Amino acid sequence: MEKKSVIDVGIGFATGRKNFLKVLRTYIYNWDETGMTHHGSIRLHVLIAYDLTYNKTKPSDFTRISAELKEKVEDIQFVDARFTQDTVRELTEQGVIDPDEAEMFFSSGYAAMRNAVLYAAVQRKMDYLLFLDDDEYPLAVTRAHEVALWSGQPVLATHLQYISDADITNGFHCGYISPIPFIRFDERLTVDDFRPFVEAISNDIISWDNIARIMKQGGVTYADTQVLIRNQPAEVPEINGCKFISGSNLCLNLTDPDRLYPFFNPPGARGEDTFLSTCLSQRKVMRVPCYAFHNGFSIYNYLLSGVLPAKLQPITAESRHVINRFYSACIGWVRYKPLLLYITQREQYARKIDEMRGRLSATLPKISAYFQMKEFHKIMDELDRYDQDVEKHYAQFLQTRQIWEKLNAYLQSR
Repeated sequence: MEKKSVIDVGIGFATGRKNFLKVLRTYIYNWDETGMTHHGSIRLHVLIAYDLTYNKTKPSDFTRISAELKEKVEDIQFVDARFTQDTVRELTEQGVIDPDEAEMFFSSGYAAMRNAVLYAAVQRKMDYLLFLDDDEYPLAVTRAHEVALWSGQPVLATHLQYISDADITNGFHCGYISPIPFIRFDERLTVDDFRPFVEAISNDIISWDNIARIMKQGGVTYADTQVLIRNQPAEVPEINGCKFISGSNLCLNLTDPDRLYPFFNPPGARGEDTFLSTCLSQRKVMRVPCYAFHNGFSIYNYLLSGVLPAKLQPITAESRHVINRFYSACIGWVRYKPLLLYITQREQYARKIDEMRGRLSATLPKISAYFQMKEFHKIMDELDRYDQDVEKHYAQFLQTRQIWEKLNAYLQSR
C-alpha cells in the first residue's frame, strides 16, 4: 500500500460539561505549541459528540467556538443528535442495519457517543482517532519536597509518534483518577472493613493495592518521573484476557478498519473502555509516555487559566458532592462487573459473584453508616439485577460487535 503524504487525524470528544470550550481551547493551543497545527503532513479534524442532559447544557455550550481556534485545525464536526438521526435514517433505508440495531448502537450513553464518533471518523477516512476527555488536561504533575511540579504534555504528538506501528496507543493519567475519597480510618470504618468492599466491586485495575497506594498520597496520583525521563513506550500486558486501556488519552489506528472493535457498556453502566479491553488479545496495544491530568472532582478548573497549585489537596469524605460521586462510581462498577467476569472468567463466574455478595453483605452496613448515606445498600440490589441479566448483556455485547461489522463493511464499500 502506498504511504500517504498527508495523514488525517480525528480528535474525538464525548462531552457533557459546561466548561468544554475551555478544555477545547487548551488542547488546540497545546497542539499549536507542539507544532501539530498547520503541519505540512498532518490534518487535524475535531469530532465533538455532546450530551445536553448530563449537565443541563445547551448546544452553544459546545458549538460556540471562536474563529481563531477554528483556523488552527482542518475542520470541526459536531456528532450531535442531527448527525445521529441522519446516519440512522441512511443506514436503515439502505438496509444496512434495522431500527433495533440502530437504537442499540447509536442510543444514549458514553459507549454510543464514542461509537458515533468512531463511525464518523471511519466514514471520513481518518487515519487515526485520538479520544480525549473533557475533565482531563495536557499536564503532568509530580511531587518533590511536598511541592507539586507541573509540566506540559505533548499528548497528540506522542500518540502520532507511535500509533502507526500499533493498533491502539494509550497514555497515562495523573491527578484525581480514583473517585474513592481519602479516608481517615478509625473505629467506625477500619482498613479491614473497607478493603473487602473495594475488592468486591473492583477489577484488575481498580484493585486494593492501587487504592491503598493512592490513599497514602491523599487520593492523588502523581506522574511517574521515570516514565517522563525514559520517554519509552511499552506493550500493555494481558491480564485475565484483557489488555486494560482507558477511554481517553487513547488513540485508535483506523488504517485497517477490520481490526477495530466498537465500545459497549451494559445499560445504565460505564466500563466502555474495559469492555473494549476484553477484545484486544490479538491486537498490539502500547502504553505511550504522555500524561493527562484528571480533574475528577472539578476542583481545579483554574488550571485552564494558567493557575498551577503548589500543593494538591486530599479529597476527603466530608463533602456531600464527593460522597455522591463515590456512590455513583460504586454503582457503575457493580453494574458492569458481572459482565466483565462473565466474559473473562466464566468458569468461575458463580463463585466470584457469591464472593462479591458475601463481601458486600459484611461491609455495606458499615460503609453506609460511615458515609451517612443509606443508599449504599442499593449496591447489593444492583449486583443482583445485573447478575440476573448478565446473559442478556453478553448477547448485546456480541451483537454490538456484529453491528459494527455490518457498518464497517458498508463504509468500506462506498
